[in-house]
Amino acid sequence: MQVVVAGQGFVGLPLAVRAAEAGHRVTGYDVDAYRVQQLAAGHSFVQDVTSPRLRAVLDSGAYSATADAAELDGFDIAVITVPTPLRDGVPDLSYIEACARTVGEYLRAGAAVVLESTTYPGCTEELLLPVLEESSGLRAGEFLAGFSPERIAPGNVRFSFEGTPKVVSGIDARSLDVIKAFYDSVFQTTVPVSGPKVAEMAKLLENTFRLVNISLVNELAMLAKPLGIPIWEAIDAAATKPFGFTRFTPGPGVGGHCLPVDPLFLSWKVEQELKVPVRFVELAADVNRHMPDYVVQRVSDGLGSRGVPLKGSRILLLGLTYKYNAIDLRNSPSARVAELLTGLGAEVRGADPNVQMSDIGQLTVPLVEASPEEVAAADAVVLLMDHTRFDLGMVEETARYVLDCRHRLSGTNVETL
Repeated sequence: MQVVVAGQGFVGLPLAVRAAEAGHRVTGYDVDAYRVQQLAAGHSFVQDVTSPRLRAVLDSGAYSATADAAELDGFDIAVITVPTPLRDGVPDLSYIEACARTVGEYLRAGAAVVLESTTYPGCTEELLLPVLEESSGLRAGEFLAGFSPERIAPGNVRFSFEGTPKVVSGIDARSLDVIKAFYDSVFQTTVPVSGPKVAEMAKLLENTFRLVNISLVNELAMLAKPLGIPIWEAIDAAATKPFGFTRFTPGPGVGGHCLPVDPLFLSWKVEQELKVPVRFVELAADVNRHMPDYVVQRVSDGLGSRGVPLKGSRILLLGLTYKYNAIDLRNSPSARVAELLTGLGAEVRGADPNVQMSDIGQLTVPLVEASPEEVAAADAVVLLMDHTRFDLGMVEETARYVLDCRHRLSGTNVETL
């Protein structure tokens, strides 16, 4: 098939490369000319797509990157993988709308458009289809369409991109058949559902489940400490039950492009249509928003108990990306922790071997190496993400005081979140 993947970011590039490897002719379209230039030169910025792998599909001619919309002409299937951020609690769908309008200009009868960008239930039928109809001059049914939520887990070595079951949907039976056939060629397993709203809801359900449970265990962690209960031991004990319990662990807050954002799409849609709040979502989001405040309070208390005022202290943050072993800084709680500590007068530095050179400008604190000298010089070391590239044994032996948010260290100089 002639495939267009519109949006060559953390979602679009892995799909485009995998589809090219599966034998399709893939055009990776992005409005960012610099990104396209880098991709065309074989330089990948996405963790799960190595540069040699990208160069292989470029060299074979199966994949090309472009910022020229005219190169979309003649596609059999186009997949939209553009961002869907929240702006003041309201979904910003401008990227979907603009991309759909561009794709629609080259849409012909019998071709298919699939939305992968996470959004609220109903977006495919309420927004995508009207824009495609207007820009193409065709009616839904003359062209095919559907929704298939992305399920990418950056850095996850247990579940591969193509090994994770792929939920697929279509606006009618013919759309579903064609869309499923495409994804069958790319993924090991597809899961067809009755319509786009079900697929959209499934994505939000997955991420809301994680957000609510992470929020629950974070709140319990904050309550357990003053009660004198080691929360990690309690979690380990509960996790021995072989049914009815899923293990979640505390941390400094959630980040990335999904958990802090996606559940609020559901909350927004329900409030818009039903005029009622989704209380679990709102409470969970509130708990996690305030986890960085709790981390900072624990650092302040830990320093105070050692006779060191927070103001003027030197603090080293270990792990600045939003997730274990990830390279992505989007919505990372480390940024808020750094902001709060700096605002209270601390001298804050950050160490993270996973941060890409191109992303250093996003940091609000100096980036240093997690060397023995840096660790020893810090009044407090805060382990936010326990990346495998950190020498945690050295940190344990060298640091004067550590707040361990990941339960990886031990010793008299270590406090666990």
